[in-house]
Amino acid sequence: RILYGGRISLFIGLIGILISFPLGMIIGGVAGYFGGFIDNILMRLVEVLMTIPGIYLLVALAAVLPSSLSSAQRFLLIVLITSFIGWSGLARVVRGQVLTLKEQEFVQSAKAIGASSFYIIIKHILPQTATYIIISATLSIPSFIVAESVLSLIGLGIQQPDPSWGNLLSLASNASILVLQPWLIFPPAILIILTVLSFNLLGDGLRDALDPKTLNKS
Repeated sequence: RILYGGRISLFIGLIGILISFPLGMIIGGVAGYFGGFIDNILMRLVEVLMTIPGIYLLVALAAVLPSSLSSAQRFLLIVLITSFIGWSGLARVVRGQVLTLKEQEFVQSAKAIGASSFYIIIKHILPQTATYIIISATLSIPSFIVAESVLSLIGLGIQQPDPSWGNLLSLASNASILVLQPWLIFPPAILIILTVLSFNLLGDGLRDALDPKTLNKS
């Protein structure tokens, strides 16, 4: 059950960044490149999303879901909800990088030969932000895993008999099991901790490996 539950918890993290990161990249790229009215509208939307506490939004939305939903449907909804609130921070950082990149000579050259704005954003500007995006993606996966675990722990996520690390950990809410059968609690808790730590270490390693300052020193 721990191995099968790991598939669900890890898939939520991986699918979550596959949905949220392209959205954040495109919105941040468009806002930074065009500026003006478009930038103001998109950044106000980003700021509104960033002011919403993620876990409270997840709990509120999950609580109103019909109890008749299957685990697969709940899985998809959790992914969509976490992805919806997970792209705003990336969009803001990408916008800041695009504001600098759009004044570079290679962008001006692309404009001079008649390349469209969308082509310049996708082909020339966003690839220049790849280093930050790769690092940010690895550091964001743990947040999706923890969000699923918290929702399942409080009974709003993946439901039994389908396993996930969160609902396996929900046994900890029973004091007698926590005291008399702690071996039921420790394996999923340790795996969540190790997985979150692993992705954080991977992100730190990629940041050190891809940091231009580090490469120049070597």
